[in-house]
Amino acid sequence: MAAAGSETSSGAAPLTEADLIFSPQANHNFSRILGDLKKSNLSITNRLRSIQEDAHFVSEAAEALGRPLIANERCGSWYISPDDKAGSAYFKSTDGHMGQWSFSTRRLNLHLLSVIGKNDGCIIVDSTRRGKRMPDALSKTIPTWCCVLNRALFPDADGDQHDLFTPPHVVSESEHAQMQAKIPDFVEALGSLHVDVASLRKQVTKPLRPFWLTRESQIETMTEIFEDFHPVICLTSSRRVQGGEMSEGGYIQGAGDDTENWALGLTPTVFWQHEKTLLATAEPDLPELVKSLVAAHAATCGGPTPKQLTDNLYVGALAAEPPNPTATCTITIVPQTTEPSEWVKNSTCMEVGLGKQNKLASRNLRTALPQICDFVARWLAASSSTTSTTADVLIRCETGKDVSVGIALTLLCRVLDDDGTYNPKGTEDAINKSVIKVKLGRVMTRFPEATPSRATLQSVNSFLMG
Repeated sequence: MAAAGSETSSGAAPLTEADLIFSPQANHNFSRILGDLKKSNLSITNRLRSIQEDAHFVSEAAEALGRPLIANERCGSWYISPDDKAGSAYFKSTDGHMGQWSFSTRRLNLHLLSVIGKNDGCIIVDSTRRGKRMPDALSKTIPTWCCVLNRALFPDADGDQHDLFTPPHVVSESEHAQMQAKIPDFVEALGSLHVDVASLRKQVTKPLRPFWLTRESQIETMTEIFEDFHPVICLTSSRRVQGGEMSEGGYIQGAGDDTENWALGLTPTVFWQHEKTLLATAEPDLPELVKSLVAAHAATCGGPTPKQLTDNLYVGALAAEPPNPTATCTITIVPQTTEPSEWVKNSTCMEVGLGKQNKLASRNLRTALPQICDFVARWLAASSSTTSTTADVLIRCETGKDVSVGIALTLLCRVLDDDGTYNPKGTEDAINKSVIKVKLGRVMTRFPEATPSRATLQSVNSFLMG
């Protein structure tokens, strides 16, 4: 063969890459092979091994820093052994997206203050997708949260204790300035919720300051005790991957995310209980193993405990047991569609069939709320004459976190006082968006894991203000 750049013996022009011809079938096979390789690198085994590697880094950081681990859900719990997990947080990355910076009045995360105060800070664990240095929840949402709470809890603080702090290698000066300009509005939004600032202030002794920890960080620089603030350490568990997974030996950045697409029902709790077994199982056998482990866990953990929102108001999943079976009014939202005439089962039990929990079921909630409120009001009115027992109300739905929370919010606006006491004059009070937002904030403070959907809250607003 002639050397590159020379003419052939016949005098024809030399061949170039453009002269190479692949058949359509060859191109098709090549694409399929690449797809198969990518799929194999994103296998369940590779994800679990990547999670294990990231969790090891998280554990080392916690040991070195001596502060409790908080999982930023949804994926943060994958990187923390249940024995080491001190709690959960709910900071959304979307609240930190460029141009969409926000302070969530629904996800206040005020339950973290007691953890931070008792331990002089905490470590909030999260991860992010391939190519990003850290998730927006850690680089922008949490810094905004710290700044807003500092101004609300320490209004007379001086120096830089009211400033916004963001990681300069992630957030540009321009973006930082735009975020800072929104802080006063966020402080005002928090104030409109009428939270008990005095009680919150007792939980922390100094302002909050965010720090950021990645695989490239020097952990030793964060082990000191800070006199002027509580450190809120934002830890990105995954190491940064610039190329594809094939170049990383199967390591997947942010492997614990998007579990609905790969986990087959596996949860962090089940994973950590059976870590060695899962990682020792061949990929083809994993789906069946995961299915059996998940089923066994569900069979042994028993019914979920309902969440108490007030002295006598509870929400829970369908299997949740009433706190006091002999003196509880139970409203159950079942995943079938049933006629309203069939909803009332007896004087203490109502089964409302809105269909499978989704946007349609949430919208159907609006037409069911009048009957639900009337049923609960009759129960409480009849029970109020009996002083020997406390009249409880339990609302159940498929998740225990969506429609049931919307119904509880409605009852707190229409039937109950803030402490859960029956208020027969509740329907006479003026109800507007501000009132609903305040009461929702209190519900979310008592139940941070709640996830009422937009459709559910729209139905509640439509009913209450309609």
